Amino acid sequence: MRSENAFIGFGEAGMAFAAAAARGYDRKADAAKRADFETHDVRAEDSAEAAITGAAAIFCLVTADQALEAARSGAAYLAPGACWLDMNSVAPDTKRAARDAIEAAGARYIDVAVMAPVDPAGLAVPLLVSGPHAEAGAAILSEAGFTRVRIVAGDVGAASSIKMIRSVMVKGIEALSAECALAAHAAGVEAEVIASLDASWPGADWARRFDYNLDRMIVHGTRRAAEMDEVTKTLDALGTGSAMTRGTVARQRAIGALGVAPPDGLAAKVDTILNRKAKAA
Repeated sequence: MRSENAFIGFGEAGMAFAAAAARGYDRKADAAKRADFETHDVRAEDSAEAAITGAAAIFCLVTADQALEAARSGAAYLAPGACWLDMNSVAPDTKRAARDAIEAAGARYIDVAVMAPVDPAGLAVPLLVSGPHAEAGAAILSEAGFTRVRIVAGDVGAASSIKMIRSVMVKGIEALSAECALAAHAAGVEAEVIASLDASWPGADWARRFDYNLDRMIVHGTRRAAEMDEVTKTLDALGTGSAMTRGTVARQRAIGALGVAPPDGLAAKVDTILNRKAKAA
Protein backbone atom coordinates (compact mmCIF):
# COMPACT_ATOMS: atom_id res chain seq x y z
CA MET A 1 0.00 0.00 0.00
CA ARG A 2 3.06 2.26 0.19
CA SER A 3 2.48 3.83 -3.24
CA GLU A 4 -0.98 5.07 -2.19
CA ASN A 5 0.25 6.88 0.92
CA ALA A 6 1.86 10.29 1.38
CA PHE A 7 3.64 12.29 4.06
CA ILE A 8 2.98 15.88 4.97
CA GLY A 9 6.08 16.81 6.89
CA PHE A 10 9.31 14.85 6.60
CA GLY A 11 11.33 15.45 9.72
CA GLU A 12 12.64 12.91 12.20
CA ALA A 13 9.33 11.02 12.37
CA GLY A 14 8.80 11.01 8.61
CA MET A 15 12.27 9.62 8.06
CA ALA A 16 11.75 6.97 10.74
CA PHE A 17 8.50 5.95 9.02
CA ALA A 18 9.82 6.30 5.46
CA ALA A 19 8.84 2.77 4.43
CA ALA A 20 5.16 3.64 4.96
CA ALA A 21 4.76 6.01 1.98
CA ALA A 22 6.26 6.63 -1.44
CA ARG A 23 5.97 10.41 -1.65
CA GLY A 24 5.74 13.44 0.55
CA TYR A 25 6.05 17.17 1.00
CA ASP A 26 7.94 19.26 3.53
CA ARG A 27 7.79 23.04 3.52
CA LYS A 28 11.53 23.09 4.17
CA ALA A 29 12.58 22.67 0.55
CA ASP A 30 16.34 23.23 0.84
CA ALA A 31 19.03 20.89 -0.47
CA ALA A 32 19.43 19.15 2.88
CA LYS A 33 15.73 18.27 3.04
CA ARG A 34 15.79 17.06 -0.56
CA ALA A 35 18.68 14.83 0.42
CA ASP A 36 16.63 13.42 3.31
CA PHE A 37 13.90 12.39 0.89
CA GLU A 38 16.40 10.84 -1.50
CA THR A 39 18.25 8.96 1.24
CA HIS A 40 15.00 7.38 2.43
CA ASP A 41 13.69 6.58 -1.06
CA VAL A 42 10.66 8.85 -0.75
CA ARG A 43 9.77 11.11 -3.68
CA ALA A 44 9.85 14.79 -2.72
CA GLU A 45 6.90 16.71 -4.14
CA ASP A 46 7.03 20.44 -4.75
CA SER A 47 3.75 21.16 -2.97
CA ALA A 48 1.29 19.74 -0.48
CA GLU A 49 -1.22 19.52 -3.31
CA ALA A 50 1.07 17.26 -5.34
CA ALA A 51 1.70 15.01 -2.35
CA ILE A 52 -1.93 14.73 -1.26
CA THR A 53 -3.76 14.50 -4.57
CA GLY A 54 -4.73 10.90 -5.25
CA ALA A 55 -3.34 9.57 -1.96
CA ALA A 56 -5.52 7.08 -0.09
CA ALA A 57 -3.84 7.88 3.23
CA ILE A 58 -1.89 10.91 4.37
CA PHE A 59 0.41 10.76 7.39
CA CYS A 60 0.59 14.27 8.84
CA LEU A 61 3.87 14.67 10.73
CA VAL A 62 4.52 18.39 11.04
CA THR A 63 5.56 20.43 14.08
CA ALA A 64 2.87 20.91 16.71
CA ASP A 65 2.36 24.57 15.87
CA GLN A 66 1.67 23.71 12.21
CA ALA A 67 -0.68 20.74 12.68
CA LEU A 68 -3.96 22.62 12.41
CA GLU A 69 -2.84 24.75 9.46
CA ALA A 70 -1.61 21.63 7.65
CA ALA A 71 -5.06 20.06 8.00
CA ARG A 72 -6.90 23.20 6.93
CA SER A 73 -4.73 23.84 3.90
CA GLY A 74 -4.45 20.17 2.93
CA ALA A 75 -8.18 19.47 3.10
CA ALA A 76 -8.78 21.06 -0.30
CA TYR A 77 -6.74 18.36 -2.06
CA LEU A 78 -8.18 15.27 -0.34
CA ALA A 79 -10.14 12.72 -2.30
CA PRO A 80 -13.54 11.77 -0.83
CA GLY A 81 -13.00 9.03 1.73
CA ALA A 82 -9.24 9.54 1.95
CA CYS A 83 -7.79 9.12 5.45
CA TRP A 84 -5.89 11.90 7.20
CA LEU A 85 -3.83 10.30 9.95
CA ASP A 86 -2.93 13.12 12.32
CA MET A 87 0.17 11.84 14.12
CA ASN A 88 1.13 15.21 15.60
CA SER A 89 1.61 15.86 19.31
CA VAL A 90 -1.17 18.37 19.88
CA ALA A 91 -4.04 19.01 22.28
CA PRO A 92 -7.39 17.24 21.86
CA ASP A 93 -9.06 20.55 20.99
CA THR A 94 -6.48 21.13 18.25
CA LYS A 95 -7.16 17.67 16.84
CA ARG A 96 -10.90 18.23 16.92
CA ALA A 97 -10.46 21.50 15.00
CA ALA A 98 -8.32 19.65 12.44
CA ARG A 99 -10.97 16.92 12.22
CA ASP A 100 -13.62 19.51 11.38
CA ALA A 101 -11.54 20.79 8.46
CA ILE A 102 -10.83 17.29 7.11
CA GLU A 103 -14.36 15.99 7.44
CA ALA A 104 -15.81 19.12 5.84
CA ALA A 105 -13.88 18.03 2.74
CA GLY A 106 -15.52 14.60 2.77
CA ALA A 107 -12.41 12.78 4.02
CA ARG A 108 -11.85 10.71 7.16
CA TYR A 109 -9.84 11.92 10.15
CA ILE A 110 -7.92 9.62 12.49
CA ASP A 111 -6.40 10.71 15.80
CA VAL A 112 -3.04 8.93 16.14
CA ALA A 113 -0.75 9.33 19.16
CA VAL A 114 2.93 8.37 18.86
CA MET A 115 3.80 7.05 22.31
CA ALA A 116 7.60 6.71 22.27
CA PRO A 117 10.66 8.16 20.50
CA VAL A 118 10.55 7.28 16.80
CA ASP A 119 14.31 6.73 16.72
CA PRO A 120 15.31 3.93 16.86
CA ALA A 121 11.86 2.29 17.03
CA GLY A 122 10.77 3.24 13.51
CA LEU A 123 7.66 1.32 12.45
CA ALA A 124 7.75 -0.57 15.76
CA VAL A 125 6.91 2.56 17.75
CA PRO A 126 3.70 2.13 19.79
CA LEU A 127 0.72 4.01 18.34
CA LEU A 128 -2.69 4.73 19.85
CA VAL A 129 -5.63 5.39 17.53
CA SER A 130 -9.05 6.85 18.35
CA GLY A 131 -12.15 8.29 16.76
CA PRO A 132 -15.01 6.98 14.59
CA HIS A 133 -12.59 5.91 11.85
CA ALA A 134 -10.09 4.29 14.22
CA GLU A 135 -10.52 0.80 12.75
CA ALA A 136 -9.86 2.05 9.23
CA GLY A 137 -6.87 4.00 10.49
CA ALA A 138 -5.45 1.04 12.37
CA ALA A 139 -5.79 -1.12 9.25
CA ILE A 140 -3.94 1.46 7.14
CA LEU A 141 -1.15 1.73 9.70
CA SER A 142 -0.78 -2.04 9.92
CA GLU A 143 -0.73 -2.43 6.14
CA ALA A 144 1.91 0.32 5.96
CA GLY A 145 4.17 -1.70 8.24
CA PHE A 146 3.50 -0.35 11.73
CA THR A 147 3.57 -3.28 14.16
CA ARG A 148 2.32 -1.86 17.47
CA VAL A 149 -1.03 -0.23 16.77
CA ARG A 150 -3.78 -0.17 19.40
CA ILE A 151 -7.26 1.33 19.22
CA VAL A 152 -8.40 3.16 22.36
CA ALA A 153 -12.04 3.82 23.17
CA GLY A 154 -13.41 7.28 22.56
CA ASP A 155 -13.81 9.98 19.98
CA VAL A 156 -11.15 12.09 18.32
CA GLY A 157 -9.06 13.47 21.17
CA ALA A 158 -8.94 10.31 23.26
CA ALA A 159 -5.59 9.12 21.90
CA SER A 160 -4.11 12.62 22.00
CA SER A 161 -5.28 13.10 25.62
CA ILE A 162 -3.23 10.08 26.66
CA LYS A 163 -0.21 11.40 24.75
CA MET A 164 -0.50 14.95 26.10
CA ILE A 165 -0.97 13.97 29.73
CA ARG A 166 1.87 11.44 29.52
CA SER A 167 4.10 14.23 28.20
CA VAL A 168 3.59 16.18 31.44
CA MET A 169 5.78 13.55 33.05
CA VAL A 170 8.12 12.57 30.21
CA LYS A 171 9.07 16.05 29.02
CA GLY A 172 8.84 17.38 32.57
CA ILE A 173 11.45 14.89 33.75
CA GLU A 174 13.70 16.07 30.92
CA ALA A 175 13.34 19.67 32.09
CA LEU A 176 13.98 18.71 35.72
CA SER A 177 17.03 16.72 34.60
CA ALA A 178 18.44 19.80 32.92
CA GLU A 179 17.74 22.04 35.90
CA CYS A 180 19.30 19.56 38.32
CA ALA A 181 22.37 18.74 36.20
CA LEU A 182 23.17 22.38 35.41
CA ALA A 183 22.86 23.46 39.04
CA ALA A 184 24.91 20.51 40.33
CA HIS A 185 27.69 21.28 37.87
CA ALA A 186 27.67 24.99 38.69
CA ALA A 187 27.95 24.16 42.40
CA GLY A 188 30.71 21.61 41.79
CA VAL A 189 28.72 18.78 43.38
CA GLU A 190 27.49 16.81 40.36
CA ALA A 191 29.12 13.52 41.39
CA GLU A 192 27.57 13.67 44.87
CA VAL A 193 24.14 14.61 43.53
CA ILE A 194 24.16 11.78 40.98
CA ALA A 195 25.35 9.28 43.60
CA SER A 196 22.57 10.37 45.94
CA LEU A 197 19.94 9.98 43.21
CA ASP A 198 21.29 6.56 42.27
CA ALA A 199 21.07 5.51 45.93
CA SER A 200 17.44 6.63 46.09
CA TRP A 201 16.51 4.90 42.81
CA PRO A 202 18.76 1.81 42.49
CA GLY A 203 19.45 0.94 38.88
CA ALA A 204 18.18 4.26 37.52
CA ASP A 205 21.66 5.35 36.31
CA TRP A 206 20.99 9.07 36.58
CA ALA A 207 24.22 10.11 34.85
CA ARG A 208 23.08 8.22 31.75
CA ARG A 209 19.56 9.62 32.03
CA PHE A 210 20.79 13.19 32.42
CA ASP A 211 23.05 12.73 29.40
CA TYR A 212 20.25 11.31 27.25
CA ASN A 213 17.68 13.90 28.36
CA LEU A 214 20.03 16.81 27.71
CA ASP A 215 20.85 15.38 24.29
CA ARG A 216 17.14 15.27 23.39
CA MET A 217 16.56 18.80 24.64
CA ILE A 218 19.52 20.27 22.79
CA VAL A 219 18.42 18.67 19.53
CA HIS A 220 14.64 18.84 19.89
CA GLY A 221 13.96 21.42 22.60
CA THR A 222 12.22 23.89 20.28
CA ARG A 223 9.92 21.22 18.91
CA ARG A 224 9.32 19.83 22.40
CA ALA A 225 8.39 23.30 23.65
CA ALA A 226 5.76 23.57 20.90
CA GLU A 227 4.37 20.19 21.98
CA MET A 228 4.32 21.29 25.61
CA ASP A 229 2.41 24.43 24.64
CA GLU A 230 -0.26 22.00 23.44
CA VAL A 231 -0.01 20.08 26.71
CA THR A 232 -0.64 23.35 28.54
CA LYS A 233 -3.77 23.87 26.43
CA THR A 234 -4.88 20.35 27.32
CA LEU A 235 -4.44 20.88 31.05
CA ASP A 236 -6.04 24.32 31.01
CA ALA A 237 -9.08 22.90 29.18
CA LEU A 238 -9.37 20.22 31.86
CA GLY A 239 -9.03 22.85 34.59
CA THR A 240 -6.48 20.82 36.56
CA GLY A 241 -3.62 23.34 36.51
CA SER A 242 -0.52 23.67 34.36
CA ALA A 243 2.08 25.47 36.47
CA MET A 244 4.72 22.73 36.24
CA THR A 245 4.18 22.26 32.52
CA ARG A 246 4.64 25.97 31.86
CA GLY A 247 8.07 25.66 33.49
CA THR A 248 8.82 22.70 31.25
CA VAL A 249 7.94 24.79 28.18
CA ALA A 250 10.36 27.52 29.23
CA ARG A 251 13.23 25.13 29.98
CA GLN A 252 12.77 23.11 26.78
CA ARG A 253 12.55 26.26 24.67
CA ALA A 254 15.61 27.86 26.26
CA ILE A 255 17.87 24.86 25.67
CA GLY A 256 16.52 24.22 22.18
CA ALA A 257 17.16 27.86 21.28
CA LEU A 258 20.89 27.57 22.01
CA GLY A 259 21.38 26.14 18.52
CA VAL A 260 24.34 23.91 19.35
CA ALA A 261 25.24 20.37 18.36
CA PRO A 262 25.21 18.05 21.39
CA PRO A 263 28.75 16.96 22.31
CA ASP A 264 29.45 13.48 23.66
CA GLY A 265 29.17 13.01 27.41
CA LEU A 266 27.20 14.66 30.20
CA ALA A 267 29.98 16.97 31.38
CA ALA A 268 30.57 18.30 27.86
CA LYS A 269 26.86 18.92 27.35
CA VAL A 270 26.52 20.79 30.62
CA ASP A 271 29.64 22.88 29.87
CA THR A 272 28.32 23.73 26.41
CA ILE A 273 24.93 24.83 27.73
CA LEU A 274 26.38 26.90 30.58
CA ASN A 275 28.96 28.53 28.32
CA ARG A 276 26.35 29.51 25.75
CA LYS A 277 24.10 30.89 28.49
CA ALA A 278 27.00 32.90 29.90
CA LYS A 279 27.81 34.38 26.49
CA ALA A 280 24.18 35.32 25.95
CA ALA A 281 23.92 37.03 29.35
